Amino acid sequence: MDKFTISERGYNIAQVNSFVDNVIKQTEGMLDKMKRQQKEIEDLKNNIYALEKSNKELSLKTYEEKNHIIAEARANASRIVNDALLRAEKIELKADSLERNMRIFKRKLRLVVEQQLEVVDDIEELELK
Repeated sequence: MDKFTISERGYNIAQVNSFVDNVIKQTEGMLDKMKRQQKEIEDLKNNIYALEKSNKELSLKTYEEKNHIIAEARANASRIVNDALLRAEKIELKADSLERNMRIFKRKLRLVVEQQLEVVDDIEELELK
């Protein structure tokens, strides 16, 4: 702390006034600094609020998009499974049809072969006579 010189009426007025002016300047400087810091704090609070709001919105959008993707994937999976089942059913029907046709073909071939064998037998009988 500054020491003031003493004059006839008390402390030296110029020194006291200079000291008071200096204290006022320092106080005003601190008040200005406090106002700037308070403004900065308010700005930071607003930024935090905006970021939290943005984060919530982004989380909500992400959640909705995730659910949409899952629903779409399930729908596609169901469609793929249904298509595969339909193709499998068609293939099974074709296989059954081919199996029936093969049995019919074998029966007809057996009949033709038997008829041919009968013809051969008839020819052999004729030759033996």
